[in-house]
Amino acid sequence: MAVIVYQTFVIRQEHFKEAIENLRAIKKFRMENYNHKVEILTPVSGHDHTYALLSTYEGLAEMELQNKKMFDNEEYLELIGPFFLEHIVEGSMYTQIYRTLNDQPSGEKKMINKN
Repeated sequence: MAVIVYQTFVIRQEHFKEAIENLRAIKKFRMENYNHKVEILTPVSGHDHTYALLSTYEGLAEMELQNKKMFDNEEYLELIGPFFLEHIVEGSMYTQIYRTLNDQPSGEKKMINKN
């Protein structure tokens, strides 16, 4: 089962250009160096400066392994340091972790509620 990490955060308006450049660099670095997919989500509705990162991993163990590798990497820490400290509103990051639901095996009978 895939694991999807959805992280929202508010970008400081006075650091908007730098924050977007920093986000793109983080995405590029993670996609090139680690075994997961990362997308930057921009707001279409809702709060204008609330952005999100959507990261997809092969499973929970893979997420843990990739996160350990990232946070042990000095180059990655140099990318995320300014992002957390300078470019987003303190306390605005919110992280949710989801797991995909497997398809029903083809041989298994469907349960029907007969109320």
